[in-house]
Amino acid sequence: MFAKTFSAGLLGIDAFLVEVEIDLVRSGLPALKLVGLAEGAVKESKERVLSALKNCGYKIPPSRITINLAPANQRKEGSLFDLPLAVGLLASSGLISPTNLSMYLLAGELSLTGELRPIAGALSLALLAREKNFKGIILPKKNSLEAAVVKDIQVLGANNLIDVIQFFNQEQIIEPTKLNIEQIFQAQQQFLIDFAEVKGQEHAKRAIEIAAAGGHNLLFIGPPGSGKTMLAQRIPTVLPPLTFEEALEVTKIYSVSGHLKPDMALIVQRPFRSPHHTISDAGLIGGGHQPKPGEVSLAHRGVLFLDELPEFKKHVLEVLRQPLEDGDVTISRASISLRYPANFMLVAAMNPCPCGYLGDAHHECSCTPNQIQRYRARLSGPLLDRIDLQVEVAGVDYSDLKQKQSKISSEKMRARILQARKIQQKRYQKHNLPFLTNSELSGKWLAEFCPLGEKEHAFLEQAVNKLGLSARAYTRILRISRTIADLKHQENIDISILAEAITYRFLDREKTLTN
Repeated sequence: MFAKTFSAGLLGIDAFLVEVEIDLVRSGLPALKLVGLAEGAVKESKERVLSALKNCGYKIPPSRITINLAPANQRKEGSLFDLPLAVGLLASSGLISPTNLSMYLLAGELSLTGELRPIAGALSLALLAREKNFKGIILPKKNSLEAAVVKDIQVLGANNLIDVIQFFNQEQIIEPTKLNIEQIFQAQQQFLIDFAEVKGQEHAKRAIEIAAAGGHNLLFIGPPGSGKTMLAQRIPTVLPPLTFEEALEVTKIYSVSGHLKPDMALIVQRPFRSPHHTISDAGLIGGGHQPKPGEVSLAHRGVLFLDELPEFKKHVLEVLRQPLEDGDVTISRASISLRYPANFMLVAAMNPCPCGYLGDAHHECSCTPNQIQRYRARLSGPLLDRIDLQVEVAGVDYSDLKQKQSKISSEKMRARILQARKIQQKRYQKHNLPFLTNSELSGKWLAEFCPLGEKEHAFLEQAVNKLGLSARAYTRILRISRTIADLKHQENIDISILAEAITYRFLDREKTLTN
């Protein structure tokens, strides 16, 4: 007998339809052959499936069985094909009614006792099921909340194989999983940290406000203990909340990479990723034998924080240049090329010198000029040019430390940032442009939205020549100026705004002073 069930495979963060075709012939020597470009975990599934069927009380008669996973030219990976294989074998043996098999997409890993274990990529599978007009998707109970984010399809969460068998034989009803998305957004928009806890550092907070308002990258430079990490950790508290579409993007990435918590249906807070400086380039960008998203993709729509920036391997940092420009990363292998989204805000921190106390008023620097130069040389000019704001974070005075709480809170900062974002959104939507923040301005749009008068041009020309700024740094100054003007609700960019923007190019100014 012949039977067919439907499942899906994962390609990057998206899913593709897989037809599981099973042909069972009771003549000839018993055998089970699995074809269709199946990887290791898929090939092993036949052992799990046969043991699960036996332990659930179902026996497949001795037969010659051929299983095809179509399309045959697309590589299949993972353990999610266990459930559709088991259901298909039972249907081809006459133990399951085939009437409704074509209406549901099936996915799930089976234990040897028939229990359904959670899988990766449930959200992507549910989106595919809706796109292909399936009535619903049947998957492990622990994945049902995640899949229920997708509306207009039934999401049926099953505990074990017997539940699924009885459902298709109309002996049991599996209630569809329901989810209140608005309630999830409200419940998870609360933060346990706040900028009011950061005492002093008003200059750094102002830089964070500008960076968050315009989507700019940010580098903190200061001695140990000045609060660089504390400042960076609080940046997500002032960023605009994720839209539903952005939350779907982020959740898909975490789902396929296996980072989504079992009890979490949707990620509604902007991610904050802080990898250690010993990370490899594959860990940062993504890749591996079976390519997975890296830290730049896990930070999509959020913050990627690189503490002790010069301690990262230089070749690891250099791979950041392409995603910082394009907002995505492409991983190419001999047989496949995958694209992962990587539109993140880069925040980095470093000491001014190897000992950390160059320029500190309370500690003497023990580094030689050559040591400082070698330390700074670990960061290439092209990478630093892609970081819009370079901000000095000095040590905190005791007068600031004795204060109970800072006057600048996350709530006040976020309110100003949201207003600036609305101004940008209105401006760029009016011209039907494919971006919404000032950090993405370039080419003719930079000239159109950042016009300067003669006095402003003269001032900026003098600054560029004196500081020896590159063309990319000049572009960064204009973008920062546009954001400062938006925070001030000011249409024109004047000299005071340009002067403030230039103060956020700390390394350029310091290089000029030391020369």
